[in-house]
Amino acid sequence: MLRFQHSEYLWGLVLLLLMQLVFLGVSVWKRRSIKKMGDPALVEEMFSGYSRRLFTLKFLLLFIAFFFGVVGLANLQKGSRMEKITRKGVDVVIALDVSRSMLATDVKPDRLTRAKQVVSKLMDKMENDRVGLVVFAGNAYLQMPLTVDYSAAKMYLGTVTPEMIPTQGTAIAQAINIGNEAYNKKERKHKAMIIISDGEDHDENAIKEARTAFDQGVAISTIGIGSPTGSTLPDPENGDVKKDREGNVVISKLNEEELKSIAAAGKGIYQHLDNNNDEVVNTLAAKIDSMEQKEFGENIFTDYNSYFQYFLVVCVLLIVIEFFVPETRGPKRTQPEETLKPIA
Repeated sequence: MLRFQHSEYLWGLVLLLLMQLVFLGVSVWKRRSIKKMGDPALVEEMFSGYSRRLFTLKFLLLFIAFFFGVVGLANLQKGSRMEKITRKGVDVVIALDVSRSMLATDVKPDRLTRAKQVVSKLMDKMENDRVGLVVFAGNAYLQMPLTVDYSAAKMYLGTVTPEMIPTQGTAIAQAINIGNEAYNKKERKHKAMIIISDGEDHDENAIKEARTAFDQGVAISTIGIGSPTGSTLPDPENGDVKKDREGNVVISKLNEEELKSIAAAGKGIYQHLDNNNDEVVNTLAAKIDSMEQKEFGENIFTDYNSYFQYFLVVCVLLIVIEFFVPETRGPKRTQPEETLKPIA
């Protein structure tokens, strides 16, 4: 199993795109400047030692060095020892709403980001519980099956965006159904589900699915995120606030009644998430800890080999090579003129 110990550093790879854009911009500017002066081939000959190839080579060396440096900092690891660990805990499936209404900013910085922060903090409080992740908008699917590998779970969580489900809506009923399928059907206990949503544009079958899941041993709690008064939404097409077909500004409002009804049907608790994460996280953690726990064994990697040093060595070597690559080419060698001998 391969993983990055510090996957957050991989965001540095975005800078590679910026580097490439800067390089292309400088290259275009140079070519245009040379064309304005005259014939490009002749003008380049006038510059003492100018070499477009050396300029490109130095950039490529730095570009590749930066790539290896970022991957080195993220520390690629491979599992080297697997053990079967026996734990006591609860199976927790988190259903996260990723519809575009979750981009509303009535909760800072936006609803989805704040929801992801809550999930991450809740994982920090888990020790032996297994956690799974369902994402939903107009459709729902299991993004991550139940696992005790919290670092991998956080990596999956970091990839969650509204773009992953193009169909809009709030299919809570389908999310409950998909989440229920992730549990062991033979068990009637030790199962918890947490739904995080603004409850907007919900379907009518959510309460029915919540009752069905509870009958199969799943306790369902809900977290409402947003404000009842609502907030505008960003329009991805023009960067302005989103408007409907009639030109009216779209306001996304928290539907607390729906989420409270689902929690009541699932015999769980409802909480409102605003700008304070800790209270919600502590209440959920206490609720999970109070549930009857089960023993389960799972094969997990307990030791990893790190390979960051190889990437950093390549990075340093490329930087050293770039340092010794000259910025200009040497002067062209010319044949020495023959000395004229006087005629005797």
